This record gives sequence, C-alpha cells and structure tokens, in this order.
Amino acid sequence: MGAVNDQNGGVFFLHGYGGTGKTFMWRTLASALRSKHEIVLTVASSGIASLLLPGGRTTHSKFKMPVPTLDNSSCNIEHDSDMADLLRQTKLIIWDKAPMSHRYTFECLDRTLKDIMGDADNKCETIFGGKVVVFGGDFRQILPVIPRGNRSDIVHASINASYIWDYCQVLELTKNMRLKHGSNAQENEEISLFSDWLLSVGEGKISEPNDGIADIPIPKDMLITDYQDPIAAIVQSTYPNFLDNYTSYDYLKSRAILASTIEVVDQINEYVLGLMPGINILIHIYQIFIYVYNMVYFIHVFFPQSTGEERVYLSANSIDRSEIHDNTITDVLTPEFLSTLRTSGLPNHKIKLKVGCPIMLLRNIDQAEGLCNGTRLIVTKLANHVLEAKIMGGKHHGNIIYIPRMDMSPSQSPWPFKLSRRQFPVVCSYSMTINKSQGQSLDWVGLYLPKDVFSHGQIYVAISRVTSKKGIKILIHDENLQPKDITTNVVYKEVFQNV
Repeated sequence: MGAVNDQNGGVFFLHGYGGTGKTFMWRTLASALRSKHEIVLTVASSGIASLLLPGGRTTHSKFKMPVPTLDNSSCNIEHDSDMADLLRQTKLIIWDKAPMSHRYTFECLDRTLKDIMGDADNKCETIFGGKVVVFGGDFRQILPVIPRGNRSDIVHASINASYIWDYCQVLELTKNMRLKHGSNAQENEEISLFSDWLLSVGEGKISEPNDGIADIPIPKDMLITDYQDPIAAIVQSTYPNFLDNYTSYDYLKSRAILASTIEVVDQINEYVLGLMPGINILIHIYQIFIYVYNMVYFIHVFFPQSTGEERVYLSANSIDRSEIHDNTITDVLTPEFLSTLRTSGLPNHKIKLKVGCPIMLLRNIDQAEGLCNGTRLIVTKLANHVLEAKIMGGKHHGNIIYIPRMDMSPSQSPWPFKLSRRQFPVVCSYSMTINKSQGQSLDWVGLYLPKDVFSHGQIYVAISRVTSKKGIKILIHDENLQPKDITTNVVYKEVFQNV
C-alpha cells in the first residue's frame, strides 16, 4: 500500500500454498483502493481463478496479449487508445496464479507498459512503466504447460527465470485457511498434520534424498484397496448413493474424480453416465416415431426431455488450407482421420451428454457472466444446436445459460496443419484431469492413478483441492489391477531456489 501511495513503482510476489488466503488478500487490496475511487486491475492466468477476483479477467483478454505469446511480443494496445489511458490511470495491477503463465507473458506486459508510460520520444525504462504490480501464486502447483517440453523447458518458462524476478519483493503466507478447524484438539491436530503432509508432498520432501522424482507412500486412511472394478470403486467412493442424488445441484458441485490423463477421465465419465437411469420406454417409442416423420420439433414442445436421456453430438472437422503447401496431403486428412484427433483444450469429436450431468467449459465465452474455461455447469436441456445449462458455484451459481456450437482450433497445434473443429466447447466433468482442477475448491475428491503423474505439482494440486482430510480418497493400482500404496511424485525442486 505504501508503494501504491508513493506511485514510484514496485513489483511484489505473494507466495502461499493453496488455501492460505491469497484470494482474500486480492479482494482486500482491491476494495481498499476502489473505495477511494482508484483504479485496480485484477487478472489471473486461468479463467476459473479470474472468477474469484472482483472484476477479474484473464491476462490475455484484459491486456490483449497475442496467442501464442513469444519472446518479443507486445500487447495489442494502441498508444492513444482507451485501454492505454486506463493503464496510465491504474494504481495497482493484481495478477493471480502467476506461476502458471509463461514468463514471456510478463515480459510482454512489461514492454507494453514501458511504451505506454513513455512519451512520444522516449520509452519509460522503469520496470512495468513505474506501475505497482502484485503477482501471486504457489510454485508447488502446476507450472507453465510447454507442449513436448522437458523439465528444463518448463523451469525456464517460469516467472522466476525471467529478468522481472530480479525486481520482485517476495512476501509469504504460511497458514492454511482452507482446512476447516476441528471441533476439538484432536481434530485440530489431524488438520495440522494433514497440512504439513501437503507441504511435504508439494516440496518433494518425502522419500528424500531424491532429485524431485520419487515414490512416496500414501497414508492408509486415504487409500481405497478393497475393490473388484477400480473405476466402480472410485465412483462409489466419490459419488455415494449416486442414483438418489444424481440430479442434486449441491451434491454434484462439491465432488469430482481427478486423473492424470484425458483417456482415463473419459473412461470414468462414460461409466458414470451409464449409471444414470434411462428414459421411459414410451418416450423412446414416441421419439422413433417422430424421427421417422421428421418432426423432431414436436417432441421438445409436447414431451419435454427427461433426465437420463443420452444424446451424442458429433463434431464437424476441417483444416485450414491456406497453411498447406502440398495439396496432396488433403487426400490423407480425411474427415474420418480428423475426427480421431485429440489434444488438450479441444473438445472430443464425440460428446455424450445427459440431462442432469455436470459439464465443464473449455473456452472463455462471457467472463462477465462467469462463463470461462473451467466453469462447471449442470445440463438442464439438450437440443440439436444449443445446450441449456445451470452454472455450479461462484457468484453466478444457479444462472441458466445457453451454449452454442463453436469453431475451435488449438492455440498451438501439435500437428503440421491447423485443425478447425465445430463442436460444443464442453466436456463431461464427473471426472477431470488434475491440470483442469487447478483453481477448483471441492469437498470430496477421488484421485484415480492407474498411471503415474508426469509433471511438476500434479499430486500436490490433486490432494490440495479438498477442504478437509476426510474429503480425499486415492486409488492406485498396477497393470494387473492390484492395489498399491505408493505413487510417483514429481517436483522440480530447482524452481524453489530463488523464491
């Protein structure tokens, strides 16, 4: 606050593990300054995290950063634009979940602010143009995602590998405020032990000495070891009495199963969808009759869709021919082949949904209404060209919204061509990947690990989603489906060296 009052610039990093109150700090700082009619910009590296901030936006949308952001990129803000004037009047910039972003994004904003705060002849040389910037986050959590990147690439993409880190003053939050206080001394002791264990996992201090990759034991009271079918067991543990509660808003929003790969997540989601009751046989017969006579409209008007009716939505795929130099390659890139392609951030070719199932958005649609990448919703109606859903959690919870099909392409294509997929930007979210869960707070989490995690902080992120120790259950097994009580923990310890 002293730096804000002096307006001589300053860069701070608020470091604290999950649940220590960083979001509370952002709300307090923003409210204190805005009550004086001063301008505070609140941004986050992920869409779901931005929803927790007052007036929050993602960094790329707020500062108009190019995608992908390169080592010489600048924000698309004209020197005489309204956005430039807003930045000149801004007293404080708050940037949450900073360790998730590539260091190029911070350097991109630095170049832009230096240009905006300078005059026509000279660029301002002060870091961030003399603006006060507060970053926040936890280096124990997942670091920037680098496609096909190795350990060195990921560590050197982090903010503390940038020249900006030399200007940062690091502040620390140390008390876990997310874990609920017990009703007696014994429960408080258990909470304290669980918090210490979380930190040890996040910092790679279990099974030392190690180089950051080590097999760690899991406490027995967290493990699921008695099962016939592992997927059925983790579902039963996370979603008990599912058939009695599968339409309950509160029941669904507080639970999720986490896994390390998309393939495993899809298996779990398909299994849970299959548990939902089917529709009445008479409605089935009537639907067949309607389809035969091409009168789909009447079934939606006179016979509203019932919970449990499954619909399958297929995508339309194409490639950007302007980027292809060899036209013969189009003979190989058939629609059938394109429909098999999958990558992070792109919906599957085939999406199975039922009324009442939870879904997660994969794109920022309308952040002001809480619709961003990572928002969870419950499907309320399924139509041919639009989905109706209700938002779960956050300040917009309960709002009814409509999701159309969209044309989507991966920001960084893993293939030697650009794929365009027209599909609903959603995925079923009874289960989600560990990376996707970052920023979510849940009461009950099932962690399913048929395969070991493969990147920094994934185990820590998964187990720190819960608000209490009793809310986490873990199922680990080998290739023969035999239960295990150890798993691989990946921590790039070098990322902590200058924090």
